[in-house]
Amino acid sequence: MKTMNELGLVLGIISVLMLGACATTNTPPNTPYGGVANPGNVYSGYGVVQSVELVKQANSGVGLGTIAGAVVGGVVGNQVGAGRGNTAATVLGAAGGAYIGHELENRQQQNADAYKVTVRMENGAYQALMYSTNPGFRVGERVRFENGVLQRY
Repeated sequence: MKTMNELGLVLGIISVLMLGACATTNTPPNTPYGGVANPGNVYSGYGVVQSVELVKQANSGVGLGTIAGAVVGGVVGNQVGAGRGNTAATVLGAAGGAYIGHELENRQQQNADAYKVTVRMENGAYQALMYSTNPGFRVGERVRFENGVLQRY
């Protein structure tokens, strides 16, 4: 009966990890990163796009995927062997699970890159907005901020 409970635990953890990997953060087009602009930092008015840059997000190292993978791998490895063989299988399972969890997390984070659009406003100030997808603006285009959203005009 103990094996069935442990199997249920492993399947439950795997299900949670798989559902977490399905999460997306879709933002509407031409909306700053995160969905809305911070009204305190965005100037309302007209300007010209100065640059559009792809900003690569740095990998943070050990994350939730690595830790969860190590736990799942350790539990699965613990099911194998007895005595010293069981200990070795648990350690190898944890190491393998951590590696797989880390790789899966890195693949999910590749989509975390952002686009930085810098606009020179009519008053000479610069505004920079981050977008989760390419907003389609080009250098030299005339734009305006209206209700915290950057638009062509």
